[in-house]
Amino acid sequence: MTTRFPVRSRILHWATAVLVFAGLLIGFTMVNSIGSYAALVAVHMTIGITILAIVVVRIVNRFTTTPPNWPPTVGRVEGKVISNLERVMYLLLLAQPVVGWAMVSAAGRPVVVFGALALPRIAPFDDGLFFVLRQAHSVLAYLLVVVIAAHVSIILLHTVTLRDRMLSRMTFGRRTRS
Repeated sequence: MTTRFPVRSRILHWATAVLVFAGLLIGFTMVNSIGSYAALVAVHMTIGITILAIVVVRIVNRFTTTPPNWPPTVGRVEGKVISNLERVMYLLLLAQPVVGWAMVSAAGRPVVVFGALALPRIAPFDDGLFFVLRQAHSVLAYLLVVVIAAHVSIILLHTVTLRDRMLSRMTFGRRTRS
C-alpha cells in the first residue's frame, strides 16, 4: 500500500492551505485597513467562495479515496483525535465561507466573486443578523487558526520528533512505499 495520499488529494489539500492562509491574512488585515478595504473585501470574498467550492470537492474526494495507513507511531486514541480534528477542520472550512456569505447578504451588499459574478443572497437584509453573523465570522476565524495550529503541531511532532515521515503523506516528490 502507498504511504501517501493520491495526487488529487494532495493538490486539493495544498490549494486549500494556501487559500485559507491568504483568506485569513487578508481578513485580519482588512479589518484595520482604510484605503484598500473595498479591494481587500473583494479578494477576500473570492477566496472564501473558492475555498467553499474546493472543500466540497475535498469532502467528496475524502469519501471516495482511501487514505494511506497511519504511521506505526500513531496509536488508536491519537488516530481518533486526528480524525476528529480533521472533521472539525472540514466543518469550519465549510461554515466560515457560508457565514461570511450570509453576513454580506444580511448587510444588504452583493457577494461578487472574481470581480463580476454576483452570487444570490442567502440571508435577508437585517442589521441585527449582520451583527451576529459578523461576530460568528470572527469567532470561526479564530477557531480555524486554533485548529490549523493543532494540525500543524501534530505534523511537526511526528515529522521532527518521531521522524515517522507523516508529512510525506501529503507532500510531493519521490514516492515512498511501505
